[in-house]
Amino acid sequence: MLLFRSEAHVTAWLAGRPGGATIPVLKLAELADAWWGDRLDPDWRPRTRERNQATLDGLGLSGPFWSFG
Repeated sequence: MLLFRSEAHVTAWLAGRPGGATIPVLKLAELADAWWGDRLDPDWRPRTRERNQATLDGLGLSGPFWSFG
């Protein structure tokens, strides 16, 4: 994972190479909370692939990069 100041910085860093998925840092924070927010709960259990996919879908993260397919 790399953090950039702007889309312009991403483009400059890529220097013509194809890019991957990008999301704003606030969306990253939402993802981290949704993914790990309950990890220290005593009743925590590993999630199914379907539940993980539902988490991504619920955050609007879709497309090939975000698919467990």
